[in-house]
Amino acid sequence: MPEGKTGSKSRIADIEYEQMLLSRYTIAQHRHSGGMDRSVYLIMSRIDGSGPMSIAELSHALRLDSSTLQRQVTVAIKDGYLERIPDPEGHVARKIALTRYGNERLADARGASIDALEQIMEDWSAKDIEQFAHLLHRFNNDIEDDSQMRRGLKAE
Repeated sequence: MPEGKTGSKSRIADIEYEQMLLSRYTIAQHRHSGGMDRSVYLIMSRIDGSGPMSIAELSHALRLDSSTLQRQVTVAIKDGYLERIPDPEGHVARKIALTRYGNERLADARGASIDALEQIMEDWSAKDIEQFAHLLHRFNNDIEDDSQMRRGLKAE
């Protein structure tokens, strides 16, 4: 790994450790957000951002096996968060959409998450928050690009 481009291996190891902690804390936070399962939160967030989606579209977007996703969606439908609707474009496959209750619960969970982040970052400057948001966005985009290249979906 070139020293000048991405930093030393020990700094990358530090990032790996911090990313692991971030993942752990994020999962713990969702456990305290009214009992909504993390996987359901991710599905609902994706639908909220993209609009109604078929199981195949969700499977591709979330990189999950369709049978796993189907089980998670079935639980979320049973809990009243999601519903199956006819495809607005008239295709055969039905779409998965948020219910009104699902929208409310997602807004509540997201609000709790934002409140927690605001509390944690209350002593951060606006510049630090902006820089962190920018770098986290860049990090996630690079993860997505790498994942797509590994699956042969994107040219190098």
